[in-house]
Amino acid sequence: MDDPSSLKPSWLERIAHLLQREPEDRDDLVEMLHAAFERNLLDADALTMIEGVMSVGEMQVRDVMVPRSQMDVIDISQTPEQFIPFVIETAHSRFPVIDGNKDNVLGILLAKDLLRYYAKKESFDVRDMLRPAVYIPESKHLNVLLKDFRNNRNHMALVVDEYGGIAGMVTIEDVVEQIVGDIEDEFDYDEEEDNIIPGRRGHWRVKGITAIADLNEALGCAFSDDEFDTIAGLVTSRFGHLPKRGEAVSFDGYRFLILRADSRRIHSLQVERLHAESSESAPAA
Repeated sequence: MDDPSSLKPSWLERIAHLLQREPEDRDDLVEMLHAAFERNLLDADALTMIEGVMSVGEMQVRDVMVPRSQMDVIDISQTPEQFIPFVIETAHSRFPVIDGNKDNVLGILLAKDLLRYYAKKESFDVRDMLRPAVYIPESKHLNVLLKDFRNNRNHMALVVDEYGGIAGMVTIEDVVEQIVGDIEDEFDYDEEEDNIIPGRRGHWRVKGITAIADLNEALGCAFSDDEFDTIAGLVTSRFGHLPKRGEAVSFDGYRFLILRADSRRIHSLQVERLHAESSESAPAA
């Protein structure tokens, strides 16, 4: 006898069924995907990743790189005793090592290679630990870069401008994040006036930085902004912890589903108006 769970269509099969009506263009496809999400044919994770995959091919390195001014680097003139506290504080796994300025990169130091310093302090030389630096142009597309990262087993590249100067750096995590996280706010979702996007069936997609006063005005609700300015702050307080994507909490007649969050903050939520009899105050998984 067939396992009932094996008869349940996967989200890919449900997408294939949804796309039996061929979309006319990219915007039409995006609209269909969001309609599938609102009808619970797709969960937030699947929607985010599909949107991310669609966008990565159009994005360039300059769109996601860490700018030169924000690069955490080590100067070769520093001793391990001087730069190891910085390595611990920033908690990165890789650091460009420079000689005097950021245009003169000698190589990449892996934090794990510093274990050799503790094993043999007297013979440790940072120059011997350096891995070759990889340089790429700002205009390189992310899908090509991701393929290069995978093929070369490299995790970091330095970004150069048209004059050959260092414009910034990019890691494989920066690229992957566009697929599994940060892409949620694409498709004209970055402007201030688009902090609140109405959906079907009484749903709204809301950015975490949205002011509570703005949400009250848009939805006709009356959340207090005495303690918190943003909806992310209010919702986080109700959870009692920083929630992860997929967690939900209901209070004051509304349900808040986390669409995207990282280890520091909530980026976006789905807000749904509840019937009075179903309103709750406790978090739901």
